[in-house]
Amino acid sequence: MKYIRDLRVDYTPKQNLNLGELPNDPIDLFKIWFEEANDKIKKDPNAMAISTIDSNGFPRTRFVLLKELTQRGFIFYTNYTSQKGKDIEGNDKVSLTFLWKELERQVRIVGSANKIDRKISQEYFHSRPRESQIAAYISAQSSPLDKREDLEKAYDEAVKNFEGLEIPYPRFWGGFEVQPLEIEFWQGRESRLHDRVLYKMNFSSWDKCLLQP
Repeated sequence: MKYIRDLRVDYTPKQNLNLGELPNDPIDLFKIWFEEANDKIKKDPNAMAISTIDSNGFPRTRFVLLKELTQRGFIFYTNYTSQKGKDIEGNDKVSLTFLWKELERQVRIVGSANKIDRKISQEYFHSRPRESQIAAYISAQSSPLDKREDLEKAYDEAVKNFEGLEIPYPRFWGGFEVQPLEIEFWQGRESRLHDRVLYKMNFSSWDKCLLQP
């Protein structure tokens, strides 16, 4: 597949990142970029790759969905007994990456992940579509599965058992909040001379600087 090395595109500047014009808090800039992504991207503008470190020291990356943004951090939900949940339990250091190809932008976040309040997780769980609640309830996420039919059978049985009832909140499921220590904004530019701005937490405030592409 030698053609892969010839796959390339030159970026057209959508916006220049001028350091002096950027907000002092990177969360404020992220909110601006996310609103633009939500306007321009039809499917999953809130998709983000999360990288964790497993018990053997290997990184593991998969995509999840951002479900809330606060001035403190980025919230997503998962099964706490999943691989990512176990990884975070052993090492709370994680990295998030957003890629918005239509805008030729990336955002990279480095920080620590912590469980959010159970009441908040429970409230969000019951706000989800009923089908999603049942799927979360019956799935032992990341565990081996002999046959897909077994999963579908468990789902169908749960649908029948909980007919007319509220789906019980599974205590093994809930949210993590990633509190950032670094946030990097990347804007594609022509000739690979991309704009990169890095924010780093310095005690209670943020320092920002340009990075070479």
